[in-house]
Amino acid sequence: MNNNSTLSRDVASSLVVFLVAIPLCLGIAVASGVPVAMGLISGIVGGIVVGLLAGSPLQVSGPAAGLAVIVFGFVAQYGVVMLGPVLVVAGLLQILAGFLRIGSWFRAISPAVVHGMLAGIGILIILGQVHVLMGAQPAAGGIENVTAMERTLGRIWGSGLTKEAVALLVGLISLLAMIGWEKFRPQSLALVPGALIGVATGTVLTAAMQLPIARVEVPASLIDSISSPTLASFGQMLQPGIIITTLVIAVIASAETLLSSAAVDRMHDGVRTRFNKELFAQGIGNALCGFLGGLPITGVIVRSSANIQAGARTRASAVLHGVWILGLVALLPQLLSLVPLTALAAVLLVTGWRLISLHHVRHLFDHHGWVPVGIWAATVAMVVLQDLLVGVALGLALSILEILPYLRRKLAIDRLEDAETVHLTLGGVATCKDVPVLLNMLETLPASHKVRIAGENLHYLDHTCAETLREWLKRQKKIGRTVEIQHPPSGRHPRLRPIFERLSAEVA
Repeated sequence: MNNNSTLSRDVASSLVVFLVAIPLCLGIAVASGVPVAMGLISGIVGGIVVGLLAGSPLQVSGPAAGLAVIVFGFVAQYGVVMLGPVLVVAGLLQILAGFLRIGSWFRAISPAVVHGMLAGIGILIILGQVHVLMGAQPAAGGIENVTAMERTLGRIWGSGLTKEAVALLVGLISLLAMIGWEKFRPQSLALVPGALIGVATGTVLTAAMQLPIARVEVPASLIDSISSPTLASFGQMLQPGIIITTLVIAVIASAETLLSSAAVDRMHDGVRTRFNKELFAQGIGNALCGFLGGLPITGVIVRSSANIQAGARTRASAVLHGVWILGLVALLPQLLSLVPLTALAAVLLVTGWRLISLHHVRHLFDHHGWVPVGIWAATVAMVVLQDLLVGVALGLALSILEILPYLRRKLAIDRLEDAETVHLTLGGVATCKDVPVLLNMLETLPASHKVRIAGENLHYLDHTCAETLREWLKRQKKIGRTVEIQHPPSGRHPRLRPIFERLSAEVA
């Protein structure tokens, strides 16, 4: 493919990603309880700066829905002025993690914990945005939002048509427009995102009828919104609650980014992600967002998948989408001020539902039984009922408890290579702690060779390692590599043979 063709594809893809990103930048800022300019700043930084430095060329970064709940609670307790120094320090921690080459260790986190965390965040987003959909302010926690629901619903009913009822109608129309578009859109317009249609519908309806509902407040100049942290604010960083939030943002942002990177790698056949470089780039981006007064950023699967589906070939697409956001804010800020908040709430309701991902829970149960489903459910419950840190900590503790009898035993990988085939024999036990070593070995195999994986000496394989192998096998099938799986003896461990049979099915 020549350079002109590549550039034209990247430009076209960047416009699609730009249309996906704008509603999300605005909506995530609203869900975080901060001015929308902060979301736009992060969208610009995530596109231009992280796009230039990223270790995953086709991944697109920006403000993340997964961190909106954390930011909302933090800002409510400590004020928006403290978010800047928190992001600077969190970014520096990510840069350090990249230099120490621990990016691949985030891939060892149990998928049950990760998806449980995302599902809990999705539920919290839905509980909060239901209030915004009805023209009310959300509370900081899930329980508080549930208890406040009666008061919010009471505002809808009154003598005549209340503003809250009008907001709800506009929000529902936006929601139906978005869902209807994604279900029935013509093939020729497949790249037009549903979120854009939903927001556009609500905006046109509100403007045409001059409805008295809350709209996005956009500053006259984005430069006026830039607020760098002060020395005094850095002096407050030693408070225990702020330290914990900083660590949580650094860890969650890194895990979400690298999981998104792994998902992006499954969507294309191009250059694979360099995880430590990606972590370094995200750290630069978050530190810069802290200095400019933005929101935390991560690699975002929604924008990344839109980027790939639109035909992006290089990192130029991600960079250009940031340029388009900057151009819109600089030249047409008044256009954004027409958007009703309830239309953005509709977008976030769909985003929250997709984070819950019940399909993944069904997959865990069908392939690995009740244990990972229990870990998922416990993580979700604690994220919703307590907070994100408690939920993730409990999920990780349960994951360790699952493999506790096997922690002292190691994974042995015997490798024999001939002219055409790499023979790998797995022995001992394979648990989440072995994922980085296993992936490093698999991803450095010569591309020209067939691979034969034998599990006859394996005694135990946990669901994290099994899912890691499954995703790797799916990638190999997609690129056309021949992989053979030899099943372990059925008497060795009752769970191993069916797991290997399912792995075989991935390459059949």
